[in-house]
Amino acid sequence: MIEISTSSTTTTLAVAGDLDLAEREQFPEVTARVVGLRRQLLVIDMCRVTFMDSTGAAFLISLADAGRRRGGATVLRGAADRDLFVLEICGALELFRIDADHRCDADVEVPTSTEAAPA
Repeated sequence: MIEISTSSTTTTLAVAGDLDLAEREQFPEVTARVVGLRRQLLVIDMCRVTFMDSTGAAFLISLADAGRRRGGATVLRGAADRDLFVLEICGALELFRIDADHRCDADVEVPTSTEAAPA
């Protein structure tokens, strides 16, 4: 599940569950919505991500690249070491600012369903 929220300068994506090949059908719509909002800062909250493969990494990379072309920045908040490793292996970690100070709420329930939810 991917939720989008905005402020006057920031778009925040809160990702929950798996960010992988099974979820790819929603990526183009989410990307179009985020790019269309044209905010300078994109924050991707990954506190509730349970798994990310190279398809999920490609989705994040496309978001960061689109923001960078407009002069914006993309921040990863709450990304696990395993997720950062996937981005590093893809050669794309430098596209992101890492919020190392953010601490995820330990009480957040991570969904176990693999059903795609509307963005």
